[in-house]
Amino acid sequence: MRFWTMLALTALPTAVAAQTVPADPVGPSAQGDVAVTIYQNGQSLVQDVRQLDLPAGRTRQEFPDVSAQIRSETVTLSGPGIGIVEQNFDFDLLSPDKLMEKAVGSVVTIVRTNPATGAETREQARVLAANGGIVLQIGSRIEVLRDDGLPVRVVFDKVPENLRARPTLSVTLQSARAGRVPATLTYLTPGLGWTSDYVMLFDEAKGAIDVQGWVTLTNSTGTTYRNADVLLVAGNPNRGAGGFSRLAGGSIEQAGTETGTRERLGDYYLYPLGERTTIANAQQKQVSFLDVKGAPARKAYEWSNDWLGTTSDPRSASTVLKFSTSKSGGLGDQLPAGTVRVYMRDARGDPQFIGENRIEAAPMGSQMSIRTGDAFDVKGTAVIVERKRLSSSRWRTSMRYDFTNARPEPVTVDLAQNGLWGDVRIPEQAITGERVSADRVEWKVPVPANGKASLSVVFDSRY
Repeated sequence: MRFWTMLALTALPTAVAAQTVPADPVGPSAQGDVAVTIYQNGQSLVQDVRQLDLPAGRTRQEFPDVSAQIRSETVTLSGPGIGIVEQNFDFDLLSPDKLMEKAVGSVVTIVRTNPATGAETREQARVLAANGGIVLQIGSRIEVLRDDGLPVRVVFDKVPENLRARPTLSVTLQSARAGRVPATLTYLTPGLGWTSDYVMLFDEAKGAIDVQGWVTLTNSTGTTYRNADVLLVAGNPNRGAGGFSRLAGGSIEQAGTETGTRERLGDYYLYPLGERTTIANAQQKQVSFLDVKGAPARKAYEWSNDWLGTTSDPRSASTVLKFSTSKSGGLGDQLPAGTVRVYMRDARGDPQFIGENRIEAAPMGSQMSIRTGDAFDVKGTAVIVERKRLSSSRWRTSMRYDFTNARPEPVTVDLAQNGLWGDVRIPEQAITGERVSADRVEWKVPVPANGKASLSVVFDSRY
């Protein structure tokens, strides 16, 4: 850090006392009754109702404490008898760096303190440059300020007019009459966001889960929203060209068809916070929105193979936790997209982390599948036993899938063969499988405790 960055502010409380900018930039907020709607894509809608004392006719009003990332093209100001003539957003915020940049060409005072005697000397200096370093003209000499540890500070006579202690929107209004008017300032801003996180405790013996859902609010707008009425929107509204992004995927085995009780806005679900809260700048805040005890769940093992895939080395099956969001026999709620972290109790009764995964937004009644990691003791291989051309357009492929289980109890492996596009037929199979999609067939393969099991399947295909 350059020494002037550390020291320039020491002159401000006295040098700026007569200015209109507050000496304490973290003083009382100028915001009024604030409501914030936060979307999961990092976009937020701010509605700020302030009481304005307006004269009749044209007047200029300043609105400090707006977002430093405000999208000025989205600003609206509404109130009885008022209209916007012009608006300006002053986003150059007061800082030591900005002070020096704006002081180029101006005269400042350099105060040096003798470390041995404590005596101060003052010199007038003109700032010539503030680009990667400070270049000064003091009398007839040119001097570069260095970060050499010597006590030096810079005193400014005033704060430049276009520097603000807080992000400020300036609006020229036309008022039909004089008096106190409630005005609603509305704008969109990035920098406010929320994510959902789930903490899941799995009891394998009982086949049940306890789930705690948390909303994590983040604020990097440069402004604190005090005592705000906060509404969270679960969904991903389109923001125009290049503004759409998919949040997650692949965790819903079957989408639900149940209607929940939560309030909706179009195709989005709303999660209002129970009471007003302050969202401080550069802060994370967590609020609980889901607390379910003893919902049914089971552990499964999944092993998948691509078309004509072979594995010479045994590959671990995936450990998967399956549960429902149904009202009856499930979590009984819609789940916003987020991260699920799964825990189990060890032999001492202490919860231990066993894995995490993302889920996409899930309607109520959905069948969920959360992959938590790779199974240590359950492994499998796939081999092509025979591949024979039947005609110019048909092939016969014999596959064998081998599984091992080092656990002291039997397990069932959900085997999935992918890539079965077109008119692929299965003339022979040791266990009857189920076609779950256009290119995927699944089999449930029982593997005994401390044992092995194999499944043979014959495919009739074009390729």
